[in-house]
Amino acid sequence: MDKSEIAVSVDKLEKRFGDFTAVNHVSFEVGKGEIFGFLGPNGAGKSTTIRMLCGLLSPTSGAGRVGGFDIMKEQEKIKENIGYMSQKFSLYDDLTVEENIDFYAGIYKLPKKEIPARKAAVIKLADIEGLSGSMTRTLSGGWKQRLALGCAILHKPNIIFLDEPTSGVDPITRNNFWSIIKEMSQRGVTVFVTTHYMDEAENCNRLAMIYKGNLIAMGTPEEMKTKLMKQNILEVEVPNAEGWIDFIKGLAEIDETAIFGAKLHCVSQDEKKGTSALEKLFKEKNAKDYSIHKIKPSLEDVFVSLIETYDKEHRDESKKD
Repeated sequence: MDKSEIAVSVDKLEKRFGDFTAVNHVSFEVGKGEIFGFLGPNGAGKSTTIRMLCGLLSPTSGAGRVGGFDIMKEQEKIKENIGYMSQKFSLYDDLTVEENIDFYAGIYKLPKKEIPARKAAVIKLADIEGLSGSMTRTLSGGWKQRLALGCAILHKPNIIFLDEPTSGVDPITRNNFWSIIKEMSQRGVTVFVTTHYMDEAENCNRLAMIYKGNLIAMGTPEEMKTKLMKQNILEVEVPNAEGWIDFIKGLAEIDETAIFGAKLHCVSQDEKKGTSALEKLFKEKNAKDYSIHKIKPSLEDVFVSLIETYDKEHRDESKKD
């Protein structure tokens, strides 16, 4: 990636809290105008990474630049030139909508003459015309979410960090929010978003998966599903699917099994051997109306597989020690 096209770059970034390593020497680059997804379960190191990039937390070691500013030496400059939306929407419930916007206008030192137009734009974005004087706590989750985003981009930053921005809101609101993110990206805004919702991750241009502080995979959503998943995914439809999990886990030909809605996803190194083992099990247990067929893996399949592989490798390493 050409240096002039890089919005965010980190090299061997590390954060330790005493003996605990929250982020373990991660390296990556994010292009200008890119929607970059940072995926991982709770406690994986996503929020710690984003707080270091936003100038809110000092790294233990490593290097990085955000918008051309050094994350070690120019943290205040970074704060002035980015947008940041935390998991809790960053709003003050005991202030009105207008007071929240005015507060952020002050934080970002907006010129007074620009505030009315920016305020109107935020209210339009949040779709809360007529509610400027309402207490923020009275707003629905979706309105609060869009208002928080509007406040985070009040100063028109070129880079915005969204930390679990759709946590706790309904699917329709999440979809609407992602429409806004895509529009921002099309205007050249770089969006760095952390999430643990795999369906949301499909909206990203590229993804990085972090687990236990380690970057375990990176690529486009399509690359994740076609290049990183070496095993086969067998989708199993069988009555009372959840009740079969323990039986299937006993099959040597099946590496992992997880419930997906009313179906099971079984991971196998060999499609034919895995299918034969499942068919034999169902026949022995007199199961009726079952079906087994290979499917393209979902991002969730990939993530579960990568985590299982990571844990297995590190268990094996600890045994050697």
